Amino acid sequence: MKGIAYGVGVGPGDPELMTLKAIRLIRENDVIAVPGTEPKDSVAYKIAVQAVPELADKELIAIDMPMVKDRQKIEENHKKGAKIIEEYLDQGKNVVYITLGDSTIYCTFTYLQHYMEADGYEVQLVNGIPSFCAAAARLNIPLVEWNEPLHVIPAVHKLEDKLNLDGNYVLMKSASHMKETKDMLRSSGRTVQAAENCCMENEKLYRSVEEIPDDAGYFSLIIAK
Repeated sequence: MKGIAYGVGVGPGDPELMTLKAIRLIRENDVIAVPGTEPKDSVAYKIAVQAVPELADKELIAIDMPMVKDRQKIEENHKKGAKIIEEYLDQGKNVVYITLGDSTIYCTFTYLQHYMEADGYEVQLVNGIPSFCAAAARLNIPLVEWNEPLHVIPAVHKLEDKLNLDGNYVLMKSASHMKETKDMLRSSGRTVQAAENCCMENEKLYRSVEEIPDDAGYFSLIIAK
């Protein structure tokens, strides 16, 4: 019998926001896959080990997912990562891949999932609290009310519609183009709040466009209503 690969979301940063299912799967399985080259340096690992201390003694496998623009290089790394996990699955061992936030939203595990399923392996996804839901809670605001739609947009600097759709926006992965993003937000006339490093020790909350620093960090998320 081949093992099962689990893509497990560990939430946005606060170990108390991990689900009971995520904690159980980490406890019950001996092989834990972690994105990066050094498992114990991973943000996902640092979150999970606080809720599951025995994680430190499990077999940790590093799945290198470098952030590069070369599509061929990216695909090579994804295939390599999937093969590493498949070697354990072939031994009948389950593999739990831990990932920030939710396993279904802009998740690196998704790319591995496609390859593993194509190779005939069973993959199961386990939800975690998404970063934008956690950010809204930390800002103490609802994401949507009544019949408002919600638009979740990555790499907002590539947008051409200038946030002109009805409803509210979540802008993700905008840190490298924050100045341009802030200019677009000002012209949109929307109410803007943001969270940087949400639910982590160095969390910062911003209540307006002007409060958001141009050099905000990678884990920055904007809610525009």
